[in-house]
Amino acid sequence: MSMTVGPGGGTSGVLCDMNTTPLIDVMLVLLVMFIVTIPIQTHAVKIDLPQAITPAVDVRDVVNLKVDFDGTVIWNGTPVQGRAQLDRYLLDAAAKIPQPEVHFRPNRLAKYDTVARTLADAQRLGVTRIGFVGNEQYIE
Repeated sequence: MSMTVGPGGGTSGVLCDMNTTPLIDVMLVLLVMFIVTIPIQTHAVKIDLPQAITPAVDVRDVVNLKVDFDGTVIWNGTPVQGRAQLDRYLLDAAAKIPQPEVHFRPNRLAKYDTVARTLADAQRLGVTRIGFVGNEQYIE
């Protein structure tokens, strides 16, 4: 690309023109170098998960807490009649030393509100050993 400066429009004047071909060559070489040297980004989060070595758990130290598809909360196979009764169960479990493991199994069709409220109650009342079981039902 060139431009003529001055009157006449002929070729008798001096052309001020910059050769951009070497600049483009350098830019392309740098682009190729950056593409080659930048490592490929992976979209995975690397987490060191604990090994599956679990001590023997006494059956008395396990509480099975289930939320059914219709919102019914079940404590060790017995339906809970209300939030107050669930709070009493959770307080009793939190007061035991050592605290029993609460195996929490929400049904995949249960409402999120019921599951979240149950977990929030457990946390509020001091239950610290909560584990989710039955996650294989969520695999599709």
